Amino acid sequence: MPDTLQADRMVGVLRDTVVSLVRRDGPDLSARQLGVFLTVYLAEGPHTVRGLAAELNVSKPAITRALDRLGEFDLARRKLDPMDRRSVLVQRTVNGAALLRDLRQTMAEAEGQVALPLDRVMAEFAEEGRRAG
Repeated sequence: MPDTLQADRMVGVLRDTVVSLVRRDGPDLSARQLGVFLTVYLAEGPHTVRGLAAELNVSKPAITRALDRLGEFDLARRKLDPMDRRSVLVQRTVNGAALLRDLRQTMAEAEGQVALPLDRVMAEFAEEGRRAG
């Protein structure tokens, strides 16, 4: 599969996943909050505010705000590092693990649906262009 077709397929999976998240009755996470969430759940820990800020190339206050929101939904929690009381560790939660499981399922379903032939989409786009021009 050529790179652009694969990229289009991945964007389609992302779109369908985001739409599914928007429609569900659950936490409405921003892109930054979702990025922090996925980093905590998919990358090896332990995770700290400082480490997440460095990995995601955003400020520590931005990570703190994202973690505040994730904490409201019980998707992640903060705990003082017993080895270094100046550092805060980010922990996973049962609700967060459930959301990750749901995300995986939603993405798998979206991947199956994105099998919509790209040439059909492109043909519709070309037809709209002909009518407009």
